[in-house]
Formats: sequence, structure tokens, C-alpha cells
Amino acid sequence: MNHLKNLFQILTSLHMSYIETRSKVQHICKRVLKLMGNRFEFSVVTEDKHWAEERIDAAVIEIKRIEQLLTTFSDSSQTNEINRFAGIRPVQVDREVFDLISRSLKISTLTQGAFDITYGSIDKTLWNFDLNMTTLPSPEIASQSVRLINYRNVLLDQDNCTVFLREKGMRIGFGGIGKGYAADKAKFLMQSQGVKSGIVNAAGDLVTWGTQPEGKPWTIAIADPDQRTVPFSTLDISNMAIATSGNYEKYIVINGKKYSHTIDPVNGLPVSGIKSVSIVCPSAELADAMATPVMVMGVKVGLDLINQLKQMACVIIDDNNRIYFSQNINIKN
Repeated sequence: MNHLKNLFQILTSLHMSYIETRSKVQHICKRVLKLMGNRFEFSVVTEDKHWAEERIDAAVIEIKRIEQLLTTFSDSSQTNEINRFAGIRPVQVDREVFDLISRSLKISTLTQGAFDITYGSIDKTLWNFDLNMTTLPSPEIASQSVRLINYRNVLLDQDNCTVFLREKGMRIGFGGIGKGYAADKAKFLMQSQGVKSGIVNAAGDLVTWGTQPEGKPWTIAIADPDQRTVPFSTLDISNMAIATSGNYEKYIVINGKKYSHTIDPVNGLPVSGIKSVSIVCPSAELADAMATPVMVMGVKVGLDLINQLKQMACVIIDDNNRIYFSQNINIKN
């Protein structure tokens, strides 16, 4: 009788252990929504869907907070206050905004002005990237349209945490770095709340950490510029970010030549020669900020720059579908 009792206890213990193991099987909890005017997708590896949803809720609140600071679509944002007082007086901002602007100016220096948050002052009436645009403006008019774009005229006061745009009419904007910054901040918040593995994808600017449920690195697709729904290759990454800038979303064709909606801040003309640039590095903010200037710089200069930077890699596809890789990247076909 005791043998049967012991056997029953063993079987019960095994059954409970099996149920507990089944209940702890990891899966990916996903959510897609529109934030900062873009499609955001959150992926959290979890054993508990309800717990993961709460972590995503917190990340969404964090991104909405950042949007209120950085947006140019709200009169009350700190960005618009800086722009409103351009050429008039310095504006005191949150340390977070000050530091983001400071990092942006360092990237401008690194890229010799190919990245510049003062692009907001460009004359947008010249650039209608639709079927009605059949000619480029003259070099003189284009150059005049970007005369206020100059990161050197953003003056920072570290002690008073103020930002001053030296010339009236200057405007800053975070379109080239804001999504990546928000993705990083959402990642850090979720990590602080115990999320060991996940992805924040901010309209293609994404950051990963940890691994997939089965322990493998995340597999990230790089879009084919000619057919965005079809990847031309994939990367296995973990604890890294990737951002892509391309001419496939908005462009014009004039005399058989394709021009990107990306404007060279130096001469005011749209860039050509490159279809897409994908940057891989540990920070979504930095990946986001570096993708566009490499398009502006061109293949040779862009690759030379990336090859000099630690923990950064890139993939470039030019207008003739030639593919270029930086020295430290591993692509899966």
C-alpha cells in the first residue's frame, strides 16, 4: 500500500512539474500602433502575456512623452519654442532635450554637416516629390533655400541648459534621429522593468536585445529597395540596432534619373546614386542618425567613414543595384 502511495506521489509530482514547465514556455507578445506619426511594433519575449502587455503599456507612455518634447506639430513642444525664439533669445529646455541636441551636433561634426537638425528651415515649397515636379530648381535657388541650415549656428549653454538658434528663421527638427532615440528609450525602460529579450521597431529603425524564445539571435530582414515587402538579405543580431534610409518611399525621376527626397544640406539639391543605406550599431539613435548622411556622402566617402567607427557597420545599395558592405558585417543571403 505504501508503494502505491509513493508511486502516486511521484506521478503527481511529475504531473505538476510538467504543468509548471508548460506554463513557463516563452513566446513573443507583440503590439503594433501608430506613434510619432509612424508605425511602431513592440515585441517582448515572455512567459506571461499580461505582464508583457503592462511592460509595453509603459513603453508606449514613454514614447508619447518623448513625442511631446520633440514634435514640431505642437505649439507647446520645446522644439517649437526653440524655433519660435530663433534669432531672439536662448530657450531653456529639459536636460534630456539639451543632451539630444548636443549629441546631434556631434554627429553633424562627424559627418561634416551631412546630418544637420537645422534642416527644418529648408524652403519646402521647392520640393514637391510628386508627379508635378518635372525639373530641379537651379543650383542658385537650391543653395539659397538651405542658407539657414547650419548646425554651427546652434549655440548651447551647458550651465543654464539653454539652446539658441543664432539666425531668425532657423528651425530644428528631429526627423533624422527622434524615432531611433524613442526606440532606445523604450528599450531601456522595458529592460529596467525586467524584460530580458525584445525588439522595438520604429518604422524600420529598430533595436534588439536578448534572444528569441529558443535562444537564437534575432533575424532581421533588410528590405529590397525595389520591392519593399521582399528582403534581399537578413542579419542575425542581438543587442544591436539597425536603421535604413532609402529613396524608395519618396522620389522623383527627371530625365531618366532618380532623385531621393533626401536633400543635401550643403547644396540644397536631392541626393542621387544610392537606393538605400542600412546602418548596424548598438544604438537605434545613432543608427537612425547615420543612415541619411551616408546617403548624402555617397558610397566611397560613406564607407570610409563607417569603416573608421567602432561597433558600426553598413550595407549600401546603389542605383545600379550594386551592393557594398563595410568591413565588419556578416550578411546572410
